[in-house]
Amino acid sequence: MTLSVRTPVPGNMESVLSGPRGPRKHQLSIARIGIYAFLVMSALFFLMPFWVMIVTSLKTLPEIREGNLFNWPRDLTIEPWINAWFNACTGRDCNGLRPGFWNSVKITAIATVLSITIAAINGYALSFWRYRYANVIFGILVFGAFVPYQVVIYPLIIVMRELGLFSTLASIVIIHTIFGMPILTLLFRNFFASLPMEMFKAARIDGAGFWQIFFRIMVPMAVPITVVAVILQLTGIWNDFLFGTVFAGRQNMPMTVQLNNIVQTTTGVREYNVHMAATILTAAVPLAVYFISGKWFVRGIAAGAVKG
Repeated sequence: MTLSVRTPVPGNMESVLSGPRGPRKHQLSIARIGIYAFLVMSALFFLMPFWVMIVTSLKTLPEIREGNLFNWPRDLTIEPWINAWFNACTGRDCNGLRPGFWNSVKITAIATVLSITIAAINGYALSFWRYRYANVIFGILVFGAFVPYQVVIYPLIIVMRELGLFSTLASIVIIHTIFGMPILTLLFRNFFASLPMEMFKAARIDGAGFWQIFFRIMVPMAVPITVVAVILQLTGIWNDFLFGTVFAGRQNMPMTVQLNNIVQTTTGVREYNVHMAATILTAAVPLAVYFISGKWFVRGIAAGAVKG
């Protein structure tokens, strides 16, 4: 039989050894109040335009003309939203934003998959398969991320014209893929460079080749940075206006180009409620992506997007 003897501990020392009990009480200081006030004011400042857009899109035109910009609509109506989606004129066509939405979906989906796939392979090759002049090629790719788009638009127009692809879906997809590769290659290369080299060497000893290592080891481990790349490409391509105007053509105009045509129409009555509804519809997809995938974006960055 084993006897346990409990050594008496003074009351104040016992409370210290037992650790904290309950949540820590935060003292409300002047500095904390100032921080909260600043955050609330910043949030209101950035949410104010969005509030104006929402309430304006739900008002009738006579109520908008009264000038009560921030008031909630007296006669709530969703007709501006219906007109923005089905009936708004984007030039000589009055089919609303619906065709542009599906064009944006096609452009964004294809270009995002292509650019991320190519960038992942580039980053993997530049990290583990150090061939001759690899650093030079990587430097050229990184340099391409800082070249202004406006500088190369005219040469790209000539190239696409000579290839017979100008004003086609393939043209706008290729353009977005080209301009997405530099920054995405940088992200994937830095992520793969943060992985232990011993894992790659062990796979090589087991007889795995370039593609086996990539698909069986690297791709499953690259999920966090892939999420970051998807968010960057999806929001960037969806919000693009310049490339869509130049390279897409009439049959493939993205949603942003059609929104500009709706807002800039000068004939007839300016339907501000329809304009606001169309703007919110165009921004809905990027907003949804940020709200749904925001925490994944932070995790992907922390998992190695800025390492290397």
